[in-house]
Parts: sequence; C-alpha cells; structure tokens
Amino acid sequence: MKKICVALLALLPLTALAYPIDVTKNTDGVKLDYTTYDTDRDIGSISLNNYGDVAATCKVTFRNGPEAPRVRRIQVPAKKSVDVTAKFNREILKLRIALDCKPQ
Repeated sequence: MKKICVALLALLPLTALAYPIDVTKNTDGVKLDYTTYDTDRDIGSISLNNYGDVAATCKVTFRNGPEAPRVRRIQVPAKKSVDVTAKFNREILKLRIALDCKPQ
C-alpha cells in the first residue's frame, strides 16, 4: 500500500504542467480557426489556420496577469497556417489571448 501511495505522489507534479487559456476572437469576414498550446511554463502559443480565399492581417495580444501584454502583428496567407508565440518573465497562471483579424 505504501508503494502505491508513493507512486501516486511521484506522479502528482506531472499533472500541474498545464494552465488555462482563454481566447477572445474577433474575425471580420475572415474564415479563421485557432488552436492554443501551453508550450512551457512561461511560453504560450497559438496556431492560426486561414481556411478562406483571402489573406488576413491579425493582431494577437497575449496577457498574463500583471505583466505587460505581448502584441504580435502577423499576416496569415489564404489556405495557410501560422504559429505565434510569446514568452513571459514569470510563470503563466492563466493566459488570455485576444485575436483581432481583418481581411487584407
């Protein structure tokens, strides 16, 4: 019984790696989808997929609590995918991503 308890306690830190990610999406006439990833304890990333026939210009804002937001401006070509990442100085507790895209 002690061996089982020790094994369960040893696996406990493995479950604490993920953090919640909230995404606010504003796409004006762009067929865009996203997938978020918790890459590391201080790095967050999002993958943007453009399914439309028109290229999109996007502004991605990453927020992690009291730190200054990280803003990335990218272009997503039609029928293509783009990955966007942001590194923070502190460990991420909850990541908020604001996605604002417009047709080019």
